[in-house]
Amino acid sequence: MAAQPPTTLDRNWHAVDFRLPATDGRTYTFTDIAGARGTVIVFICNHCPYVKAVIGRLVADARTLEGDGIGFAAICSNDADAYPDDSFSKMAAFAAEHSFPFPYLHDEDQLIAKAYGAVCTPDYFGFAADGSLQYRGRLDDGRTGEPSPGAPRELLEAMRLVAATGEGPQDQVPSIGCSIKWKA
Repeated sequence: MAAQPPTTLDRNWHAVDFRLPATDGRTYTFTDIAGARGTVIVFICNHCPYVKAVIGRLVADARTLEGDGIGFAAICSNDADAYPDDSFSKMAAFAAEHSFPFPYLHDEDQLIAKAYGAVCTPDYFGFAADGSLQYRGRLDDGRTGEPSPGAPRELLEAMRLVAATGEGPQDQVPSIGCSIKWKA
């Protein structure tokens, strides 16, 4: 079932800190991820067709943003008991298959997804250097396929604006994707 985040953005809301294990064997906090010029946290999973459709572009844009001084991490919060394709071991395989240049974190108890108000995969949160939420849009207009010819790279352009000005764009199109698979 497709889900979509809210269309309003609270620019006074700040990133919630976390301490989560990653597929690379390390444990990360928000501070570990944060870039000097901003940070992207994206909630994803391994099995969602919306994530699978954008993962190559997401990885490419993450590499570019990291080169621009913007930190990047992905978090999987899905109930792996009910959705075994989202287990920690499968997360590690997914990260390796797609050559993630960023940490892929496991939110097993789903507390971080709840704290962030994440609702779907993918769900993007773009923060300024001060930790304020400045972007809650989508990667691009590709959704479940390739983007339209000449379509803007919305996340990339928004985060470059955030890095330069401390503020995200006024107009943002929310992401859409599979609902997060919550535990009972």
